[in-house]
Amino acid sequence: MKHYKPMLARSAETPFSSRDWIFEVKWDGIRAISYLEDELSIRSRNNNELIDNFPELSELKELGEGIVLDGEIIVMNDGKADFQTLIKRSQNTKALDIDYMSRKFPSTYVIFDILEKDGKQLLDIPLMERKNILEKSVKEGKFVTTSLYVEDSGEPYYLAAIEKGVEGIMAKKKKSFYEPGKRSNNWLKIKQVKTCDCVVFGYTKGEGIRNDTFGALILGLYDGEVPVFIGKVGTGFSRKIMENLKRSLDEYKVETETLKGVDLDREITWLKAGVVCEVGYQTITEDGKLRIPVFKKIREDKDPIECTIEQIRPALSDYKTKRDFQITPEPPALMEKKAGRSFVIHEHHARKLHFDLRLEKDGVLKSWAVPKGPPEISGDKRLAVQVEDHPLEYGKFEGTIPEGQYGAGTVRIWDKGQYEPIVWGESKIEILMKGEKLEGRYILVKFKKVGEKNWLFFKGSD
Repeated sequence: MKHYKPMLARSAETPFSSRDWIFEVKWDGIRAISYLEDELSIRSRNNNELIDNFPELSELKELGEGIVLDGEIIVMNDGKADFQTLIKRSQNTKALDIDYMSRKFPSTYVIFDILEKDGKQLLDIPLMERKNILEKSVKEGKFVTTSLYVEDSGEPYYLAAIEKGVEGIMAKKKKSFYEPGKRSNNWLKIKQVKTCDCVVFGYTKGEGIRNDTFGALILGLYDGEVPVFIGKVGTGFSRKIMENLKRSLDEYKVETETLKGVDLDREITWLKAGVVCEVGYQTITEDGKLRIPVFKKIREDKDPIECTIEQIRPALSDYKTKRDFQITPEPPALMEKKAGRSFVIHEHHARKLHFDLRLEKDGVLKSWAVPKGPPEISGDKRLAVQVEDHPLEYGKFEGTIPEGQYGAGTVRIWDKGQYEPIVWGESKIEILMKGEKLEGRYILVKFKKVGEKNWLFFKGSD
């Protein structure tokens, strides 16, 4: 029997609507692939058998056969998914406890995809065709349901989901194939609070009332096979969680440093990779750390190696989401990242003429739409609205974006050159520009009073 790794989603910054996508609820549960063959098997992301802990899901045997399904196991409590109770159920080992919990807190298996039918793989069939096959291949039951979805209207659906207390939604491209084990731009998760699954590589010594537990957890994510330090989290814990977590963490203690780049201002107990936790955060700082991190929960259903840096590097997902590269001549993101300081200003004859400022940073072009064009004299202030990052290839792009596509109209390069950063912060960017038209000191300052994405763009005195 072939075992499948589940397809993974990237993060999107904001909800969107598109006729090329469907939108589903993002459930807070345990991802599970189900094999309805001679014997029923329900397996977690790290390939652990789950059917023993969730015996009520055995009804799957009566609802379909010869199929492989992808879905999420959840436990509902007061109308919301209760992840903590779900994890308790997954940890039970005694038959009496399992039986009691299955009756008191029954689980539901929400199916959203089908990967195989009658021995034939369906991975290379577009999503909407797989949805049609799924509908004909499995029945719903007392503990089994299929995921509902809407087409096109992602923004109102997101608002409705948040209003109901759901953590967010999933956006899936209608024509997407199933990509086992891959974190793909064809599936996006859109959450009210940004979160990522982090590996705990150590903890700092606790002080005061935390003297017998820990101060903060040392967090890392994998960039390829190498773990990268992304910060520490010291808030969001109850006393009971800290005590239990300390006992679990100490099983992974080692004597040598397990993560490079951590400031050693406090005594650190180092851990080998074994514990994964979900952490909420506000934004990513310029040096790649989580800003205002808050501990959410332990994720025993995830392997450390799955916790990749791609979670906090959107990899141009917003740019790719808005464009159909079979129609628009705009470049897809193909180039390897490189360190450079180029800039380009595009003159964009869209529905309304505007200019686009693009500054190369961290392997992408940070971009702003400037409705009235770049300032050319000191003191002249212009509104600049930050938009999605663009790939480096866009720095050479000129052409006409067809009607019906995002940003339809003619684009041409108005100016290009190099810049030197003086300040690059979260609310102020100051640079020296040397282009064919613009030259000198230019400043971008965030203008929060009129919107999170709005900046003032002006030329400083030389």
